[in-house]
Amino acid sequence: MRQFISGINRGVLFMLLSSFSFAFDGAFAKVLSSGMDSVEVVFFRNGLTMIFVALSIFKLPIKQVGGRPWLLLFRALIGFASMLVFFYNIAHIPLADAITFSRTAPIFTAILAFFFLKEKIGWKGWVAVFIGFLGIVFVMKPDGIMLSKTDFLGLCSGLGAALAYTSVRELNKVYDTRVIVLAFVSTGTIFPAFFMILSEFFHTPMFDFMLGHFVLPQGIQWLYIVLMGLSGAIGQVYMTKAFATTKAGIVGAAGYSIIFFSLIIGIVLGDGLPDIVGLFGILLVVLSGIIVAKEKE
Repeated sequence: MRQFISGINRGVLFMLLSSFSFAFDGAFAKVLSSGMDSVEVVFFRNGLTMIFVALSIFKLPIKQVGGRPWLLLFRALIGFASMLVFFYNIAHIPLADAITFSRTAPIFTAILAFFFLKEKIGWKGWVAVFIGFLGIVFVMKPDGIMLSKTDFLGLCSGLGAALAYTSVRELNKVYDTRVIVLAFVSTGTIFPAFFMILSEFFHTPMFDFMLGHFVLPQGIQWLYIVLMGLSGAIGQVYMTKAFATTKAGIVGAAGYSIIFFSLIIGIVLGDGLPDIVGLFGILLVVLSGIIVAKEKE
């Protein structure tokens, strides 16, 4: 077993560990969502990360050029919005489906980079985009032209993540990575707190993905909150190590293992097995993401 593991590319191994950790991050969020609104789960998830990042900045002062505050704010807001709808979907649909929606981000990123950053997409890239959207249609299984609320929010989570990733590529040129992350998680802590206060006076089912009442966690829920933050932090660390060790295309392709980890964990948590159409859709999204990732090598 040790020889088998040692034979795996280090970057791929790091990304597999990252995907495994992020899958558990989503699993703890799903478990917590059974006793609290998803907006509160987002509040705790970002609040813990905010503390960790702030401490790292305190220990090691930042060095950066800066100068693009509006783009920094845009990334923080769009990233928070994407996380908000992603965690809502985690609470309401199978874990693997929610993560499959979020993993359409590379497909949207390729399109956004083509139009806004003038990056060229080869014919393989366009084929991947088509396969990816076909896959997500199989996952959604829409009734006519109507999409369910979770389908619509799922697409928003993928598009929002793509917008955030695209902006990060520009922000990394002038900002310390920790500042970018801190702006994002601070926004993702302050806004949920505001939304929960607003929910005491106003509530409508249409916006239940962003509104919710604060419920003080009890007993084991505190443990789940800590484990959620810890697994998310571990996932982030190993993802960074993976991209620093191996080509981005290889690492990006390995990152799609999160869908299969989430499928297994979701079944353990009580999610049903996807039907043949849904499973085929998931496989198409994975194939699309791998092609897009390999195109970036």
